[in-house]
Formats: sequence, C-alpha cells, structure tokens
Amino acid sequence: MFPKSFYELTTYRIGATLSYQILTVTAGWHIYEITHNVISLGLIGLAEVIPYFLTALFSGYAVDHFSKKKLSILGVSVHLLIGIMMTLAILGYFNILELELSWFVYISMGLAGLARSLVRPTYLTIMTQIIDRNDLPRANAFGSVMYQIAAISGPMIGGFLIAWLGLIFSYAASGLCALIGLIAIIYLRFEDVRNISSHSVFKSISEGLHFVFSKKVILSVLALDMFAVLFGGAISMLPAFISEILHGNPENLGLLRAAPAIGSTAVGIWLTRHPVDKNAGKYLMLSVAFFGFSIMMFGLSNNFYVAAFFLFLTGIFDGISVIIRNIIIVLSTPQSMQGRVSAINGLFVGSSNEIGSLESGFAASILGLAPSIIFGGAMTILIVFGCYFSTPELKKLRVKDLHQ
Repeated sequence: MFPKSFYELTTYRIGATLSYQILTVTAGWHIYEITHNVISLGLIGLAEVIPYFLTALFSGYAVDHFSKKKLSILGVSVHLLIGIMMTLAILGYFNILELELSWFVYISMGLAGLARSLVRPTYLTIMTQIIDRNDLPRANAFGSVMYQIAAISGPMIGGFLIAWLGLIFSYAASGLCALIGLIAIIYLRFEDVRNISSHSVFKSISEGLHFVFSKKVILSVLALDMFAVLFGGAISMLPAFISEILHGNPENLGLLRAAPAIGSTAVGIWLTRHPVDKNAGKYLMLSVAFFGFSIMMFGLSNNFYVAAFFLFLTGIFDGISVIIRNIIIVLSTPQSMQGRVSAINGLFVGSSNEIGSLESGFAASILGLAPSIIFGGAMTILIVFGCYFSTPELKKLRVKDLHQ
C-alpha cells in the first residue's frame, strides 16, 4: 500500500507518541496525587508549552534546512531521557539536588515540549518526501489512525501501570517506547531533501510566517482549531473529574483518556478508504461544532459510561477536523516550507492544548469543575459560528482544488 520507509516513519511516530502519552497521563496523576490541586494540573501544560513555544519556530527552520533524520533522532532521544530521569528521580538518585519530586515532573514536561517541537514537523515533512502527492490524503489518514491507536494505548498503559505496578514502571514504559521509536528512525532510509537558502534564520522564519498569514484559508483553519482546543480542553481536567465527580481510580483515568482516541481511530479508518474532498471546509466546521457540543455533554455527565461515550464522540469529531486540517495545510504548502509551516501549525494547535489546560484549571477554580467544562464547549461552538460567517472561502473549499 505504501513504501517500507513510510511504515518505518510511522513506527517512529508511534514510539514517540506512546512515550508522550504515557508520560502525560503519569505526570498528571502524579502531580495531582502530590498536590490535590486543579491549578497544578494546568501548570503541567504551562511547563510544556513555554519551551515548546520558544523553540517551535526555530525547530521548523531546522527541519527545512538540516538533516530531518538527525533532528528526529534528537526529538525521540529526549523522550528516552525523560523516562530515565523520572525513573531515577522516584528511586531517589537525585535527592542530593534537594528538589521536591513535583519539580522533576514539571521539568520532564518542559523537556517533552522541546521534544514535541521536533517530532511533529519532522514526521510531516519526511512524509511529504517519501509519499507521492496524490497519495498524501490516504497516507495522512493512515498515519492519523496509527497515531490514534498509540494515543489509545498510551493512556491505558499508563493508567494500568500506575494502578498495578506504580508510577516508576509507568515512567520506565515511557522511556521504553521512546527507545522503539529511536530504533525505527535510525533504520529509516530516504532522500533527505533540504532547502538551500542564503537567508538568515530570522528571515527564513519570517518567510514562513508571512506565507501562513497571507493564506486566508490556512490561517482560518489554524485559528479555528486553536480556539476550539483552547476552550475545549476538558481532557486536562480528567484526574480531578474522575476523583471529584466520578469517584474513580487510575484505571478509569486511562480508559477515559483513551475514549477520544478510540473515536478518532474509528473515523480515521473510515477516512482512509473514503477521503474527504467535496465540502471539506463545511465538514471541518461542523466537526468542530459537534466537538464543542460533545464537550458540553461530557461536562454534564456524572456517570462513567456516559462520560466515556461523550469523550468517544469528541474523538470522532476531532479526528475529522485534524485529518482535514492536516491535508489542507500539507497540500497548500510548498515542499521547501513544510517544516516551518508545520511548526507554525504546531504553535497554533499545540500551544493552545497546554494554554487550554491552564485556562481549564483557572476556570475550574473559579466556576467549578463541571461548569468550566460546559463553558468551554459552548465557547467552541461560538468560535465556529464566527468562522463560518467570516471565511466564505473555507465554506466552499474542496481538497482537489489544493493539488498543485
């Protein structure tokens, strides 16, 4: 179906994603176990987003101009380092530093932000070099399915390991998954095309920013997803939601974190065989609106199975929007700018995840946990209405119009 190199690339992404997902669910449970404070959960997002935000644009430049393989190796190696560091920290090997264990959790998430600034743009850029342009929609959907399978497995593995073996084994598993991704990317062989440019780093980054902001459709797609994620960040509050409303345990945390990924996987499998073309813009906006509605219903639930069902629906609608958004951006971007545009995409979407976590933490402390989630879902729907009336080009968009 696809060349061997694409499956090696996918294995790299799966390893990095499993490592990140296990780390995230473990760090969230760990910090809430230490502090019992919803704001501390939001601060985990802040600890990750600050280094990510500071380095993402430079990472995008590096991906366009230097060895993508070496940068991929660096990114997944940082995840391996985090797993080793947290395992040793819990074992007490860093007691000489006289730091509280919570500081190591925040440091690990900061390093995860650095790694993520490299993993995403390298994956997308390498994919455009080893897959024929006409096959990119199917490859993108397939890659999304594999990503979501990892996103399903990661939280479940983390939750079960925390419950049955303890935090130390969960952190160690995060490092092991990173090692698998590292081996896969070392074995990957492809023609590493680089952009030869005499422009300075800042001039090159400026070119990427100008390209994105001059393309109204790309900018609208990024803004739509950014605000949806910013206000719909209920997932970051799951440890508190399970503890205070559902009265559950770490296994419940893993299962609920996996529910959206199960939905995304299901719809990704469908879109692998039935790529979206006509009315792609309308489908994108509808999917984000229904995502917001599902978030609201999740906030109203007080039963584990009802909560899991609505999180499953958020995954379906988020999966549709992610696949459509990625293919719009990839097909609208010249090969020489894929790294920088992917990094900018990550800034819009990735940083809003973590800032959304912080926003959710503060909103929960002011409005209460459930009302803050409902408020976030309602705001997401309002954002879609604003986008619908302000961007007529997006309403008429077809994927085939983007093929160059």
